Amino acid sequence: MQPIQGLHHITAVARDPQRNVNFYRNLLGQRLIKKTVNFDVPDTYHFYYADYLGTPGSVMTHFAWPKTRRAVRGNGTTTAMAYSLPAGSLGFWQEYLERNNVKTEPIETRFGADVLAFDDPDGLRIELIESSPVPGIQPWPEGPIPAQHELQGFHSATLWLDDIQATADLLTGSMGYTFAGQQANRYRFIGSQDTPGSILDLLHRPGGNQAAFGAGSIHHIAFRVPDDETELAYQASIRQAGLGVTPVRDRSYFHSIYFNEPGGVLFEIATNTPGFDLDEAREKLGESLKLPEWLEPQRTEIELGLAPLSLLPIKKAEHAA
Repeated sequence: MQPIQGLHHITAVARDPQRNVNFYRNLLGQRLIKKTVNFDVPDTYHFYYADYLGTPGSVMTHFAWPKTRRAVRGNGTTTAMAYSLPAGSLGFWQEYLERNNVKTEPIETRFGADVLAFDDPDGLRIELIESSPVPGIQPWPEGPIPAQHELQGFHSATLWLDDIQATADLLTGSMGYTFAGQQANRYRFIGSQDTPGSILDLLHRPGGNQAAFGAGSIHHIAFRVPDDETELAYQASIRQAGLGVTPVRDRSYFHSIYFNEPGGVLFEIATNTPGFDLDEAREKLGESLKLPEWLEPQRTEIELGLAPLSLLPIKKAEHAA
């Protein structure tokens, strides 16, 4: 069984749908590739942001739940997600974010790479990490970020855990990851090389506070596999490891299984296919509200319950001085 190819997508929770679109599309320069609803609770938006094509490993998604309380960071959850940046881009991003009233943390060095951290409007921690180019990512040419500084898909995600051993055993056993090193209480694991989002970090926090779920939380992280056959093999392997895993669920653009890893974090394994151009032409991705066929009979009711959304014109950012 081939190792996990890295992250497929990351799903977080937001409150204000318009503010979420303004931040991820208009500011960070991620293309809104799919505007749909939560298939399980279809009275709320589900936004997908990614590179131009919706390449697995670049897809950040958000459930928009306006009445949700603010999250509290803590153990038992994914507390940060990181994008890859081209070398030499941190200075541009630091100046650009601060010019747009986004407070950034001091740049730190992690496993030999510079890291710039900040929070989205709901308090979700985002990190930008300079790294080698990853093949397959196609930046959005109409976005606000100059081509030489555009986000290059995911770099990694970070889990905070009270105990890491069982999670480490799962990663290196059933999921095919390799232990890549330790820096203080941060332990790094790598899946397939030369793919976006191939890194997963475990931050060991024995006795640390437990997370409180809410806006600004990462709901789950999804790992990618090439096809249904590989996904079924992982389903059997995870079940054999003693973890409860769901049946395959049809998410239209990919097929998914879900399970909680030993530290309590919700994991998903998703297929690369069918892909996000299943129901929209590539040049039209994200322009209209898309519903799966089983929700189409409720379209009028669903649309009336969703807040109006405006995709504002985008202006290219200036280069850093």
